[in-house]
Amino acid sequence: MKLRKGDTVQVITGKDKGKQGEIDKVFPKANKVIVHGVNTAAKHSKPSRANEQGGIIEKDMPFDVSNVMLVHGGKTVRLGYKVKDDGTKVRIARPSGDEV
Repeated sequence: MKLRKGDTVQVITGKDKGKQGEIDKVFPKANKVIVHGVNTAAKHSKPSRANEQGGIIEKDMPFDVSNVMLVHGGKTVRLGYKVKDDGTKVRIARPSGDEV
């Protein structure tokens, strides 16, 4: 998986198409990500010590990585890898070749 926590991405398919947000959590084995403020669902919670009020809470739900693209320089780009001369592996934006 080429995307990481903290990357800014744009949703390219689904009900939230066009929305942008930052990745909060990555699930590499399931090939899913959680993006802040995107793909929210209403979750009913009982009152507890952590949430004394209870009620309906908006929660960001995970969705597949294939439904998002990285935003770099104001545009959505594909990602690739490049090995530098010193042996370190870095992510690059495909169209321009810039380091991400």
